Amino acid sequence: MTRMFVALVPSPGAVEHLEEFLDVRRDAAAFRWSDPGQWHLTLAFAADVPDRSLDDLDERLARLATRRPAVELRVAGGGAFPHADRARILYARLGVGDDVAAGLDLLAAGCRAAMSRAGARVDGQRFRPHLTLGRLGRPDNVTSWVRLLDAYAGPPWVAEEIVLVASHLGEGPRGRPRHEVVATYALTGRAR
Repeated sequence: MTRMFVALVPSPGAVEHLEEFLDVRRDAAAFRWSDPGQWHLTLAFAADVPDRSLDDLDERLARLATRRPAVELRVAGGGAFPHADRARILYARLGVGDDVAAGLDLLAAGCRAAMSRAGARVDGQRFRPHLTLGRLGRPDNVTSWVRLLDAYAGPPWVAEEIVLVASHLGEGPRGRPRHEVVATYALTGRAR
Protein backbone atom coordinates (compact mmCIF):
# COMPACT_ATOMS: atom_id res chain seq x y z
CA MET A 1 0.00 0.00 0.00
CA THR A 2 1.21 3.45 -0.90
CA ARG A 3 -0.04 6.90 0.11
CA MET A 4 -0.57 8.78 -3.18
CA PHE A 5 -2.07 11.86 -4.73
CA VAL A 6 -2.64 13.28 -8.20
CA ALA A 7 -1.80 16.96 -8.55
CA LEU A 8 -1.02 19.97 -10.66
CA VAL A 9 2.33 21.58 -9.85
CA PRO A 10 2.82 25.35 -10.16
CA SER A 11 5.51 26.62 -12.49
CA PRO A 12 8.91 27.53 -10.98
CA GLY A 13 8.15 31.20 -11.69
CA ALA A 14 4.84 31.03 -9.82
CA VAL A 15 6.51 29.28 -6.87
CA GLU A 16 9.35 31.80 -6.77
CA HIS A 17 6.96 34.76 -6.89
CA LEU A 18 4.82 33.46 -4.00
CA GLU A 19 7.93 32.43 -2.05
CA GLU A 20 9.33 35.97 -2.30
CA PHE A 21 5.99 37.40 -1.15
CA LEU A 22 5.92 35.14 1.91
CA ASP A 23 9.63 35.11 2.74
CA VAL A 24 9.79 38.50 4.45
CA ARG A 25 6.65 37.71 6.47
CA ARG A 26 7.34 34.16 7.68
CA ASP A 27 8.88 35.04 11.04
CA ALA A 28 5.70 36.87 12.06
CA ALA A 29 3.72 33.64 12.61
CA ALA A 30 4.00 30.29 14.33
CA PHE A 31 3.17 28.29 11.20
CA ARG A 32 4.99 25.13 10.27
CA TRP A 33 5.56 26.36 6.72
CA SER A 34 5.24 23.99 3.77
CA ASP A 35 8.30 23.49 1.59
CA PRO A 36 7.76 25.57 -1.59
CA GLY A 37 9.37 22.75 -3.58
CA GLN A 38 6.40 20.58 -2.59
CA TRP A 39 3.58 23.06 -3.27
CA HIS A 40 0.91 21.43 -5.40
CA LEU A 41 -2.79 21.52 -6.16
CA THR A 42 -4.20 18.16 -5.06
CA LEU A 43 -6.78 16.77 -7.49
CA ALA A 44 -7.25 13.38 -5.80
CA PHE A 45 -5.80 11.73 -2.69
CA ALA A 46 -5.78 8.17 -1.38
CA ALA A 47 -4.13 7.18 1.89
CA ASP A 48 -3.63 3.60 0.70
CA VAL A 49 -3.22 2.62 -2.94
CA PRO A 50 -2.73 -1.14 -3.28
CA ASP A 51 0.48 -1.98 -5.15
CA ARG A 52 -1.50 -4.30 -7.43
CA SER A 53 -3.52 -1.23 -8.56
CA LEU A 54 -0.64 0.87 -9.81
CA ASP A 55 -0.60 -0.35 -13.42
CA ASP A 56 -4.37 0.11 -13.73
CA LEU A 57 -4.15 3.57 -12.14
CA ASP A 58 -1.35 4.54 -14.52
CA GLU A 59 -3.43 3.52 -17.55
CA ARG A 60 -6.53 5.33 -16.30
CA LEU A 61 -4.66 8.57 -15.60
CA ALA A 62 -2.93 8.39 -19.00
CA ARG A 63 -6.33 8.07 -20.74
CA LEU A 64 -7.83 10.87 -18.66
CA ALA A 65 -4.98 13.24 -19.52
CA THR A 66 -5.58 12.78 -23.25
CA ARG A 67 -9.16 14.03 -22.74
CA ARG A 68 -8.37 17.13 -20.66
CA PRO A 69 -6.67 20.30 -21.92
CA ALA A 70 -3.87 22.25 -20.31
CA VAL A 71 -5.22 24.99 -18.06
CA GLU A 72 -4.01 28.49 -17.23
CA LEU A 73 -3.91 29.14 -13.48
CA ARG A 74 -2.84 31.87 -11.10
CA VAL A 75 -2.34 31.96 -7.34
CA ALA A 76 -4.51 34.79 -6.03
CA GLY A 77 -5.94 35.20 -2.56
CA GLY A 78 -5.92 33.08 0.55
CA GLY A 79 -7.99 31.15 3.00
CA ALA A 80 -7.88 28.83 5.99
CA PHE A 81 -9.22 25.42 6.98
CA PRO A 82 -11.56 24.89 8.63
CA HIS A 83 -12.06 28.71 8.82
CA ALA A 84 -9.99 31.81 9.58
CA ASP A 85 -11.18 32.19 13.21
CA ARG A 86 -9.91 28.75 14.30
CA ALA A 87 -7.52 27.78 11.54
CA ARG A 88 -5.25 24.76 11.41
CA ILE A 89 -4.15 25.34 7.80
CA LEU A 90 -3.34 28.51 5.85
CA TYR A 91 -3.60 28.23 2.08
CA ALA A 92 -3.29 30.23 -1.13
CA ARG A 93 -6.31 30.15 -3.44
CA LEU A 94 -6.24 29.65 -7.15
CA GLY A 95 -7.71 32.69 -8.85
CA VAL A 96 -9.62 31.25 -11.78
CA GLY A 97 -12.70 32.18 -13.75
CA ASP A 98 -15.87 30.11 -13.76
CA ASP A 99 -14.95 28.22 -16.93
CA VAL A 100 -11.52 27.27 -15.57
CA ALA A 101 -13.04 26.32 -12.20
CA ALA A 102 -15.49 24.02 -13.96
CA GLY A 103 -12.62 22.44 -15.90
CA LEU A 104 -10.64 21.91 -12.69
CA ASP A 105 -13.68 20.32 -11.07
CA LEU A 106 -13.97 17.90 -14.01
CA LEU A 107 -10.26 17.13 -13.91
CA ALA A 108 -10.39 16.46 -10.16
CA ALA A 109 -13.49 14.29 -10.54
CA GLY A 110 -11.77 12.31 -13.30
CA CYS A 111 -8.65 11.79 -11.18
CA ARG A 112 -10.73 10.67 -8.20
CA ALA A 113 -12.68 8.27 -10.41
CA ALA A 114 -9.44 6.85 -11.87
CA MET A 115 -8.06 6.19 -8.38
CA SER A 116 -11.31 4.68 -7.18
CA ARG A 117 -11.79 2.42 -10.21
CA ALA A 118 -8.18 1.25 -9.86
CA GLY A 119 -9.01 0.02 -6.35
CA ALA A 120 -7.94 2.86 -4.06
CA ARG A 121 -10.16 4.40 -1.40
CA VAL A 122 -10.22 8.07 -2.38
CA ASP A 123 -10.57 10.89 0.13
CA GLY A 124 -14.12 12.16 -0.30
CA GLN A 125 -13.66 15.76 0.81
CA ARG A 126 -15.04 18.47 -1.43
CA PHE A 127 -12.53 19.69 -4.04
CA ARG A 128 -11.21 23.15 -3.20
CA PRO A 129 -8.34 24.29 -5.42
CA HIS A 130 -5.57 25.56 -3.14
CA LEU A 131 -1.89 25.35 -2.21
CA THR A 132 -1.24 24.54 1.46
CA LEU A 133 1.22 27.12 2.78
CA GLY A 134 1.42 26.39 6.49
CA ARG A 135 -0.03 24.44 9.39
CA LEU A 136 -0.63 25.31 13.03
CA GLY A 137 -0.21 22.93 15.96
CA ARG A 138 -3.45 24.19 17.49
CA PRO A 139 -6.30 26.28 16.08
CA ASP A 140 -5.74 30.03 15.94
CA ASN A 141 -7.20 33.14 14.32
CA VAL A 142 -5.40 33.81 11.02
CA THR A 143 -7.73 36.47 9.64
CA SER A 144 -4.84 38.93 9.15
CA TRP A 145 -2.93 36.33 7.09
CA VAL A 146 -5.97 35.61 4.93
CA ARG A 147 -6.39 39.36 4.31
CA LEU A 148 -2.70 39.64 3.43
CA LEU A 149 -3.01 36.79 0.93
CA ASP A 150 -6.21 38.28 -0.49
CA ALA A 151 -4.03 41.17 -1.69
CA TYR A 152 -1.68 38.77 -3.50
CA ALA A 153 -1.91 37.94 -7.20
CA GLY A 154 0.87 35.86 -8.71
CA PRO A 155 1.87 35.43 -12.32
CA PRO A 156 -0.25 33.12 -14.49
CA TRP A 157 1.13 29.75 -15.49
CA VAL A 158 -0.09 26.94 -17.70
CA ALA A 159 -0.53 23.54 -16.08
CA GLU A 160 0.33 21.20 -18.94
CA GLU A 161 0.49 17.95 -16.98
CA ILE A 162 -0.81 16.11 -13.97
CA VAL A 163 1.54 14.19 -11.71
CA LEU A 164 1.05 11.02 -9.68
CA VAL A 165 2.98 11.35 -6.44
CA ALA A 166 3.84 8.86 -3.71
CA SER A 167 3.95 10.54 -0.31
CA HIS A 168 6.30 8.93 2.21
CA LEU A 169 5.40 10.20 5.68
CA GLY A 170 8.25 11.21 7.96
CA GLU A 171 10.98 10.63 5.35
CA GLY A 172 11.56 14.27 4.36
CA PRO A 173 13.52 17.04 6.07
CA ARG A 174 12.54 17.65 9.71
CA GLY A 175 10.29 14.58 9.68
CA ARG A 176 7.99 15.90 6.99
CA PRO A 177 6.68 13.89 4.05
CA ARG A 178 8.95 13.12 1.14
CA HIS A 179 7.19 13.36 -2.22
CA GLU A 180 8.25 11.12 -5.07
CA VAL A 181 6.85 11.75 -8.55
CA VAL A 182 5.83 8.33 -9.86
CA ALA A 183 4.50 9.42 -13.27
CA THR A 184 3.54 12.49 -15.27
CA TYR A 185 0.72 12.75 -17.81
CA ALA A 186 0.53 15.51 -20.42
CA LEU A 187 -2.85 17.23 -20.65
CA THR A 188 -3.36 17.00 -24.40
CA GLY A 189 -7.14 17.25 -24.77
CA ARG A 190 -8.74 20.08 -26.69
CA ALA A 191 -10.42 22.97 -24.92
CA ARG A 192 -14.15 23.08 -25.35
